[in-house]
Amino acid sequence: MIETPIEYVVTQTARTLEPETPVSEAASRLRDPDVSALVVLEDETVVGIVTESEIVAFVAETLEPHPVEAVMSSPVTTVSPSESITDAAAAMRTNGVKQLPVVEGDTYRGLVSATALAPYLSRHRLEIDWRDDPIRIGVDDSPGIPVSE
Repeated sequence: MIETPIEYVVTQTARTLEPETPVSEAASRLRDPDVSALVVLEDETVVGIVTESEIVAFVAETLEPHPVEAVMSSPVTTVSPSESITDAAAAMRTNGVKQLPVVEGDTYRGLVSATALAPYLSRHRLEIDWRDDPIRIGVDDSPGIPVSE
């Protein structure tokens, strides 16, 4: 076993926030693929940590219900079952996504992720640039669906 001190691998630029920060702001910061967690500081003391799974749990348990169409990404980039792994990775990179539905004609066949492709490709083929487009909750003129930004 290699005995490397943590100080050699620690991320010095970890993102932080204060306990009073709105959950929506934390969620927005977590959309950046380079941010896996936010450390919560109060007077320079670590008092918590926020991850994507905590945001998902919060939304699932506490917020008003919204239809999925209010938060889904659309249109969706897809891949056919006959396309190569390299083509799928290129589509992910080009479109800034980490998941591709697999469709044959109009029929859904499954889902492929960057994680599933990773063992088959070199690291540079899977580097995906996150597209900084804000999530908008709501649908243009649909009645009964609130719109917020």
